[in-house]
Amino acid sequence: MKLLEYQIAPEVRAFSTMRQGGFSKGAYGEFNANAFCGDDKEAVRNNRTIFANEMGIPQENFIYTHQIHSTFVRRVDEAFMNTPQTERQNLLEGVDALITNLPKVCLCISTADCIPIVMYDPAHHAIACIHAGWRGTLRRIAEIALERMTDAYGTNPKDCKAVIGPGISLECFEVGNEVYEAFEAAGFDMNSISMRPNGQFAVSDGTLHIMKEKWHIDLPTCNQQQLIACGLLPENIELCGICTYSHADQFFSARRLGIRSGRTITGIMLHE
Repeated sequence: MKLLEYQIAPEVRAFSTMRQGGFSKGAYGEFNANAFCGDDKEAVRNNRTIFANEMGIPQENFIYTHQIHSTFVRRVDEAFMNTPQTERQNLLEGVDALITNLPKVCLCISTADCIPIVMYDPAHHAIACIHAGWRGTLRRIAEIALERMTDAYGTNPKDCKAVIGPGISLECFEVGNEVYEAFEAAGFDMNSISMRPNGQFAVSDGTLHIMKEKWHIDLPTCNQQQLIACGLLPENIELCGICTYSHADQFFSARRLGIRSGRTITGIMLHE
């Protein structure tokens, strides 16, 4: 398998999976470890075995959520890890962000154009993994996850480091007027996160796009601004700058491949 790795800190491993090197086929190929998108169950099991070997931890130490574009944040603590697997999955239903301070536990979220975010609080040795689609971004899930980290571990946002992983770019993310109006009503700076191209040409990741007259929203920038507003220092936020729609050969894109396709796993784990 291939990983896009993020250099947050020596004591943390953070990454996004790429499509190469697994057992899945077609629009799920090759490496898909998400069990909720319609892929062959045996292929997913085999891919998760590869994943566990790569990370050097048992499969039960991977925390996979069933996301529904909510703002629910699950804290992964000792009590959670001691819960039987069948009950544990119930606790992960409808969860779109995870936090923990336990070592050797890999927090994972799945995306296929939505925005993945990983965060690390070096002062309290705690981490977060966040799924921010446009609905989660609109509802400020990154802010809510930071609040949960503050409550659970005493996190101060100015100490945190974050990476905003591969997701759909401004140039490729067309939305209807109702989505634009929802962001405007929620108080986002529309001049900096949106544009209406009126048939202009644009280049994203080396690909030329003819942009239609719909509004376009910049989800990575939305989340970057949200983190800064919460207190993160701009220099501690890395935008990987990869558009999943433009690079659907390397990362999954639901808009490019269809809903019945694989998912990129973005994860973060504390070392011992």
